[in-house]
Amino acid sequence: MEDKMEDKMDMLQVIFDLQKKFDTEIVEKRNLAGISPDQWIQKEVLAMLSELAELLDEVNFKWWKNPKEINYENVKGELIDILHFFASMCIKVGMDASEVYARYIEKNKENFLRQYGKSAKKGYELSKSED
Repeated sequence: MEDKMEDKMDMLQVIFDLQKKFDTEIVEKRNLAGISPDQWIQKEVLAMLSELAELLDEVNFKWWKNPKEINYENVKGELIDILHFFASMCIKVGMDASEVYARYIEKNKENFLRQYGKSAKKGYELSKSED
């Protein structure tokens, strides 16, 4: 099991390495060195929102229209576009693949505790009718 986790970490690390290389090239080739990290994050949030809107368009969110067949290849493509911006923002704030992994594991555990009413944070307990 541990080997599989290491392989997964390696894959996440590859994503982060490739994104860092891409971001560096964009800055160099497009003369964007003067943009501050907070401005980059603002721009990437806007870009991610645009990608999220494109994803939403792919999954028939307009209840007032006749639904179209979902193209899962397009859905997957939009998710990857979102991942690019997510990884880039993580890098901009100094998070590497290991930290993303560790924080995800920690938050996932907390999310389960919340669902079971065992979190120190109140307001997530299931009502008796939901048990």
